[in-house]
Amino acid sequence: MASHSSRSTTPFARAGRRVLAAVILTITLGACMSAPGTGKDDPLPVKDKKDAQAWAQQMTEHMAQSAGLQIDPASIRPLFTGCVGRNGESAPDDRYTLMYSVKSTVPLDQHPEAVRKIRDMAQKEGLTITGYRESADGKPEAFVNAEHPSDYSLTASTSGGQDRMYLSVVTPCLVPPASPSPTPS
Repeated sequence: MASHSSRSTTPFARAGRRVLAAVILTITLGACMSAPGTGKDDPLPVKDKKDAQAWAQQMTEHMAQSAGLQIDPASIRPLFTGCVGRNGESAPDDRYTLMYSVKSTVPLDQHPEAVRKIRDMAQKEGLTITGYRESADGKPEAFVNAEHPSDYSLTASTSGGQDRMYLSVVTPCLVPPASPSPTPS
């Protein structure tokens, strides 16, 4: 009798793991970002920077897995910036946005297929595709941008060379949890 490993590699099992990963990300996402509000004065989502970065990392890994890509760990770039209002205003509560990006080495002729897979994954998970192309001037130059109703966005595109693909996540404006105030002695 043949022994079976605990990790099955049948197409059905792989598909099941992908569905489970999508469900886990959806649940995690719901905990990370709030639903869109009804107005400009709604409170911002509260998220610690460390947790926001971990969530963005999961999202780029999910994008890469959906397209069959390997992320180059040396290319990981989290960029936290302060939130600035339309007229240059800012608040003293350390609100921020995060742009988290990674790169992957992929032959240029595979870029259109990779963005198709990421586009399909994003649509299945309720994101709106706001930009898409597979080529420019008859050459592969792939791009997909998708936005979630809670204002985060995903992007995958050909980047900086024929074998590079760029993946990024941009969060909405987030506010870190309030620091506990010192107790009087």
